[in-house]
Amino acid sequence: MRHLSGGTFRMGSDRFYPEEAPPRRVKVDPFWIDETPVTNREFAAFVEATGHVTLAEIAPDPADYPGMDPALARAGSLVFQRTAMPVPLNDPGQWWAFVPGADWRHPTGPESGIDDIPDHPVVQIAYDDAAAYAAWAGKALPTEAEWEFAARGGLEDADYAWGDELAPGGEVLANYWQGLFPVSNLRADGGYRTTPVGSYPANGYGLSDMIGNVWEWTRDWFTEASKLAPKRACCAIDNPRGGTRHASFDPTQPGVRIGRRVLKGGSHLCAANYCQRYRPAARHAQMIDSSTSHIGFRCVARGG
Repeated sequence: MRHLSGGTFRMGSDRFYPEEAPPRRVKVDPFWIDETPVTNREFAAFVEATGHVTLAEIAPDPADYPGMDPALARAGSLVFQRTAMPVPLNDPGQWWAFVPGADWRHPTGPESGIDDIPDHPVVQIAYDDAAAYAAWAGKALPTEAEWEFAARGGLEDADYAWGDELAPGGEVLANYWQGLFPVSNLRADGGYRTTPVGSYPANGYGLSDMIGNVWEWTRDWFTEASKLAPKRACCAIDNPRGGTRHASFDPTQPGVRIGRRVLKGGSHLCAANYCQRYRPAARHAQMIDSSTSHIGFRCVARGG
């Protein structure tokens, strides 16, 4: 872990997506944070020690999901599938599929495995799985403010974790989608999924993969940033803790009463032509019962 001394910074952005605005002054206390996302190797040690069973490994109860076809109540998770040709970008169903048997041990389906990728970030992790690991490790999940403070690496109001240019001098500094999403990825190694943690340069605080590779869970319930802004511009928000579970429900799905937490950092699926969320200020509301092939986490320890 790396120790960060805390401080005041400008959180959010008004240059990209509306859920990031308005920028606001925020103060965080000192804390420790993992240098990298939790890896397959580390999560495997947790499961071996505790016997933890992840949400993706448990078939959902149709009673908890009104309208669900009982035939679809199978253990599994969402997996990204690259398309054969360009598709409309307003239909995620073109590249996401529920795959029975997909879980953290089998990140893209029952025929996949992690033996050859122990140092990749663990994926197919729902919020409670991340929280359980953090508790076992004697740590916690970061708040959104702690996470963003760490991701900025000491740079004030920069668009990216390394400055204001995505690829300075043509250098790719994080694992994001290079090319036309979701059909063509031009990454040098020919891949388009996760990469080993630490494959790209660390930020100014010595932290790797804060941007790209996998989205990371935070402990905060999702709330519109406008509701988190201070009432007086002179005052920084002291250690904000997000909103409430009830307020985090998706207003576009009034029948779904599942809380949403904030994800940060973007993933290997963020691209210039889709989801430019490979930035410290970027945020995404994710239902806590969701696990996918591009969501992971890292931990913090407070104080010191």
